[in-house]
Amino acid sequence: MAELNTLVVRKPCFGLPTGCPQCLSAYIYLKFAQIPFHLDFHLNDPHTDKIPYFEFGDSVTYNNEKEGIIECLKKDAGVVDLDSGVSTLPEWISTKAILTTWLADALAYELWVGRESSSAYAIYYSDLPWPLGKILSWKKAHCVKLKHGITNDNAEVKKEEIYERANSAYDALSSSLGEQNYLLENRPSSLDAIFLAHGLVVLQTLPESSVLRIKFLEHANLVRYVQQCKTELLEAAPSPSSVPQFRTGSSSSASRGQSGSKPKNKPKREKTQEEKTFKRKAKYFVVAQLVAVVVFLTLMTTFDDAELELDDGGFDYYE
Repeated sequence: MAELNTLVVRKPCFGLPTGCPQCLSAYIYLKFAQIPFHLDFHLNDPHTDKIPYFEFGDSVTYNNEKEGIIECLKKDAGVVDLDSGVSTLPEWISTKAILTTWLADALAYELWVGRESSSAYAIYYSDLPWPLGKILSWKKAHCVKLKHGITNDNAEVKKEEIYERANSAYDALSSSLGEQNYLLENRPSSLDAIFLAHGLVVLQTLPESSVLRIKFLEHANLVRYVQQCKTELLEAAPSPSSVPQFRTGSSSSASRGQSGSKPKNKPKREKTQEEKTFKRKAKYFVVAQLVAVVVFLTLMTTFDDAELELDDGGFDYYE
């Protein structure tokens, strides 16, 4: 591995090194693999699927390549494969399916559609100008509703289905974990990184009234496992990786600010005009406001067209 590695994630909040579940799973995986790295935080493009990304040497690997950031870490960045020897087991395959469907869907629903959408806003949008953040949040909630086929008429039924599947997933994971320290063969794997990220976000970002949080708390060994991870991986003595730097564009080449560290060549990636524009901090607010107005007008036009079609016998996804 290169002397200086950098994991670029969404910002820290709610007492977590990053509030984004995908980013947090990559962070935990690197901790399990005992790979030294620094953290940088990306404040813009809240919906980009490139984040998290990992910089190593003169290369970079993105979350939207191959099968996600953890697979990229193993195949491109040369990080140790913690799934070696277990990824072909039936229980590994079924557990991953549960984590990436039922639990991922439940958390997305809770963050974007449920009453706890304020948590999602804090994680993804609070650094953006208010109009832009609100519009993007509304758009994301609409996309989640569309994915699950949620309408005004079936909203309660769909919600119950989502939470029932999540509770079944917790039951299965609780049985699998038992009194062990890890989900499979008592050793860490990518499944542990994904589940622990999910559990930490549920316990740390969702309020006490959250249905998903309440269901999670009913499984004592899962709570114990997450709390143990928090103590050992997140609350350990400060390391170089705990000194963050902030970016306003995915192509930023800002210094890491680490005394004694060697300067790193800028990763080879193509810059978009939007990224170059956001990098100009002096003009950031004006540009963001203009973008917000354009997006708002575009969405309102789309919304008006959709209403006309829905009046002819379609469904209304808006409440």
